[in-house]
Amino acid sequence: MILTNIDSVPGKEIVEHYGLVSGSTVRAKHVGRDIMASLKNIVGGELKGYTELLNDSRQEAMKRMISQAEELGANAIINIRFSTSSVAQGAAELYAYGTAIKITGVE
Repeated sequence: MILTNIDSVPGKEIVEHYGLVSGSTVRAKHVGRDIMASLKNIVGGELKGYTELLNDSRQEAMKRMISQAEELGANAIINIRFSTSSVAQGAAELYAYGTAIKITGVE
């Protein structure tokens, strides 16, 4: 599966357009991460626990988006974007979306 955040795949022709595909995950913060984040707020620095949580969430949302595109018969997703939103106290959604297509020259 070819993934890109631009509106085409250079050197390839779009032969099918399947429309919007998306994947999301909602994750809650871990109490241990909250304690460490509180300490980091005092001394400053990267909140590595949250960075890790966000990376894991992004990977899961991408995996779900790719799975949806594969079910449609796509071999590429263009215009990929990410969005985050708070859905409850201590929980956030990471949403990945793009346009599923079929391009030439990709098995």
